Amino acid sequence: MADSQADQREILDVGVLYEQITARLESAFGRRFPRWIRGEVAKVYEKSHLYVDLVDSGSSSSDTKRPVLNVHCWASQWATLKRRLSAEGVTLAPGAVINVFGYVDLYAPQGKIGFTMTDVDVAGLLGDVARRRAELIARLRTEGLIDANRARPLAEVPLRLGLVASPATEGYRDFTGQLERSGYAFEVTLVRTLVQGDGAPEQIAAAIGRLDVRGLDAICVVRGGGSRGDLVCFDDERVARAIATAATPVLTGIGHTGDESVADLVAHTRAVTPTHLGEEIVRRVGEWERRHVREPARRLSQGATALVDEGAAYLAERRRTMILAVRDRLRAERRHLETQRRALGRGARRTVEEADQWARTSRQLLAAYDPARRLAQGWAIVTDATGAVVRSVAGVGVGTPLGVRLADGTLETTVTSVEEES
Repeated sequence: MADSQADQREILDVGVLYEQITARLESAFGRRFPRWIRGEVAKVYEKSHLYVDLVDSGSSSSDTKRPVLNVHCWASQWATLKRRLSAEGVTLAPGAVINVFGYVDLYAPQGKIGFTMTDVDVAGLLGDVARRRAELIARLRTEGLIDANRARPLAEVPLRLGLVASPATEGYRDFTGQLERSGYAFEVTLVRTLVQGDGAPEQIAAAIGRLDVRGLDAICVVRGGGSRGDLVCFDDERVARAIATAATPVLTGIGHTGDESVADLVAHTRAVTPTHLGEEIVRRVGEWERRHVREPARRLSQGATALVDEGAAYLAERRRTMILAVRDRLRAERRHLETQRRALGRGARRTVEEADQWARTSRQLLAAYDPARRLAQGWAIVTDATGAVVRSVAGVGVGTPLGVRLADGTLETTVTSVEEES
C-alpha cells in the first residue's frame, strides 16, 4: 500500500511522460506491429507528402465528436502508392472509405498521435469507387438523366460541331483527322480543356456549358486511351450532369475499345474511340449526301440517259421513216417527172407539128398576099418623101415628089396633075 501511494506521488516530466507513452504505443502499434485501419476520408492534402484525415466510417457526419486520425505518407512511399492508385483509376477523395496499413507514431512537440501509412488496400478502394459509380448511375437514372441527352434530335447533317478536347493529344488528332480527310466542310469550335487530373472535371463541364449556348449541331467530347486513372474524370458527376442536361446532343469518343465511362452512358451517342467518333460523324454526313444528293443525282442521270436514249431511238426511227418517205417520194416524183417528161415530149412534138402546120398554112396565106407577087403582077407601091405609102390622092398635090416601087426597082417622080375619081 505504501509503494502504491509512493508511485502515485511520483512526478514525471512531460518528456518522460511522452517517452513512456511512446514506448507503450511502440510495443502495441509501433513500426514492428503495423495494423490495418479502416476509415472515411475527411480531408486530403498533398505536397510531395500525403496528409489524410480519417474519421470513423461508422459515425455520422453531423457528429461533432467523431474520432479523427491524422494519417501521413512520406514522399518516398507515397510516389509508389500514387502510381498504383493512378493505374487503377482511383483517387483518395473526401467520402471514400479506405483501408490503410501502417503504424502509430507520436509527435511530442505538438502532442499529436499520428499514423504513418505504408500501404493502401487498392482492391478495397476499387470496390468503393465501383460503389460510388453505381450510386451515381442510379441517381442519374432516378432523375431521368441517363436517356435525357439521347432524346435530343441530332441533325441529319452535323457539320457545325463543338469540340471539348486537349489539342496536344492523340485523341484530338485522331478525331479531327477523320473530319479533315472527309472532304466535307465541317465547322469545329474548340474549347481547350484538361482531359485528366483533378482540374479536368470542372473544365470539361464548363466547356460543355459554353458550347451548349452556341446553337451547334453537336458537342463532341474526345480523349484518347490511357489508364483507368487517366479516364476517371469522365466518371465525375459534374461531367455527367453537364452532358445529360445539355440542350445540344453530346457525342463521346473516350479511351479505347472496352472503356466505358459514366459520360458515355449519358451521352447521346457513344463511340469506342475518338477515331470511331470521327468516322461515325463522317458516315452520317455521307449517308445524308448519298440519300439526298448522290442517289437523286444518279436517278436523274439515269432518267436523263433514258430520255436521251429514247429520244435517240425516236430520232433514229423518224430518220429511217423520213429516209423511206423521202425515197418513196423521190421515186414517186421521179415517176411523175418521167410521166410529165413523156407528156411534155408528146405535147411538144404535137405543138411543134401544129406550129409547123400553122406555119405552112401561114406561109401559104402570106405568100398569097405577098406584095412582091402583086408587084410582079404589075402593081406598084407609091410613097411620099417620108416613105409613107400614099393611099389617096387627097394627100398629094402638084409638084409633090413621090417614089414608085415596081417589081424590079423604084422610080422617083413628081406629080404634075391630080385627078380625083367621082
